[in-house]
Amino acid sequence: MRRVHVLVTGDVQGVGYRYTMRMVARDAGVTGWVRNRRDGSVEAEVEGSPQQVDEVLAWMAEGPPGSRVEASTVTDVTPTGEHGFEVRSTA
Repeated sequence: MRRVHVLVTGDVQGVGYRYTMRMVARDAGVTGWVRNRRDGSVEAEVEGSPQQVDEVLAWMAEGPPGSRVEASTVTDVTPTGEHGFEVRSTA
């Protein structure tokens, strides 16, 4: 299992990024969460097999139509074994 913490910057709020990511994450079979941050970025944690996580990270680097991802910072963190994927409130 691999779990990553991701911070995405650019035009990533108000474009359906979080809700599209929830669909992408569920389709990929990963667990975790995603939320907007007050600074205009999007923050997420994604957990699954290395291949599943890589699939979601590839999508996150592009984002949904209408978004413009400037940068994506990925940090490995300790897996938690949680279930499901949720959209959280703004941090």
